[in-house]
Amino acid sequence: MIAPARLAAYEILRALDGGRTDLATATAQARASLKDDRDRALASEIASGVQRWLLMLDHVIAHFAKRRAEKIDPEVLNILRIGAYQILHLTRVPASAVVDDAVKMTKRFRKVSAAGFVNAVLRAISRAGQTLPVPPHPAADADREQLLEYLTTTWSHPRWIAERWVDRVGFEVAEQWMRFNNASAPLTLRANTLKTDVATLQQRLIDQDVTAARGRYAPDALVVDMGAAMRSADLEDGSFVVQDEASQLVTRLVGINPGAFVLDTCAAPGGKTTAIAAIMKRAGRGIVVACDVREKRMSLLSTTVRTSGADNVRLLQADLMSPLPFGEVFQTVFVDAPCSGLGTLRRDPDIKWKRVEADLPRLAEAQRQMLDHAAHAVAPGGRLIYATCSTEPEENEAVADAFLASRPDFRAVNAAAIDPVLADVVDARGHLRTTAHQHALEGFFGAVFERVHQL
Repeated sequence: MIAPARLAAYEILRALDGGRTDLATATAQARASLKDDRDRALASEIASGVQRWLLMLDHVIAHFAKRRAEKIDPEVLNILRIGAYQILHLTRVPASAVVDDAVKMTKRFRKVSAAGFVNAVLRAISRAGQTLPVPPHPAADADREQLLEYLTTTWSHPRWIAERWVDRVGFEVAEQWMRFNNASAPLTLRANTLKTDVATLQQRLIDQDVTAARGRYAPDALVVDMGAAMRSADLEDGSFVVQDEASQLVTRLVGINPGAFVLDTCAAPGGKTTAIAAIMKRAGRGIVVACDVREKRMSLLSTTVRTSGADNVRLLQADLMSPLPFGEVFQTVFVDAPCSGLGTLRRDPDIKWKRVEADLPRLAEAQRQMLDHAAHAVAPGGRLIYATCSTEPEENEAVADAFLASRPDFRAVNAAAIDPVLADVVDARGHLRTTAHQHALEGFFGAVFERVHQL
């Protein structure tokens, strides 16, 4: 019998190959068919691990197969990737069991003639152990090509990303960044202060055999160390939401008193919306209007808001690529713009294989349009917040600078002055910026602008 987790991981990878979905969606669908928590966890780990190490795995497979990876049947290649990842990174699983299941999977999916090939390649990888045919860590006098080949192949990142990061932050930081991206991401929760507080939630989780440590920066964050938090009753009743710590920090850009009327554009799935709603409840007043463009995303947003108990949120379907149906009435407008997502590669490793460098100017142009449309809804004296989960300047400070250059009625605000919580994650220009090498967090960016009072 083939381990159910390996079959599920294969289905996830096949769905990604077809371009029909993303890793998170494919994983959720495959996990739904698994009854055992351990199988669900293993399927997720294998599929995510293959995506993290895809280029390195293909390089190793090609070496022992004596043919380029793209010349191998796609279904056979995914079976080899699953097997190679387990042999190289999940050493608690006996290599013999991995190889045996890989051969059975090859036969199950009607690739009988490739069974011997799969067996031979995976056994060769197992015998190689730690002496893998990948570029070693470069010497101090290594040239640029050696640095890039090491980062691209050994740390499994697209060449264009390696080039950009080395040029911008240097080899050592780029390597730290990639090490961070290729580690498993912890489950991070935000205590929903509409229903509880972080200390109470932490204790309630302990009572359910879930241990979680407080976040380093975000005051409502809990990082799960052990236990099935996603099966906790506290998830069902809305006492917490799953939200990266860096994402939680971005929400703090609204400050402790965002005003009576707040507009959250691009709001789905709703983590930031409900966090803003909680801040406004603590301030004792205010309504959040939350928008998104597609019906499916609005449905997801509605579910999040309802579960959270945020009764001060109103929903409206709207497209930020078009002018909004509002006047200058909001004290705070929040734009969490669609972006490349390159700051979230630890959690969403499939993104790095979907993006190309040419995406960045196209995305930046859309972001500038969205920011301009959002600006028209900001009341005089109100604030406009621009945020991304990108690490790239074209989507971040370049967009912020272009906005200020085109809108003399707005001025930049130093994010550190808005909320003391943000003091350690604000850069020299006053922007919120979380990084892997400085904060051990995903890469998020946030800029704040204030509309000058009109005379």
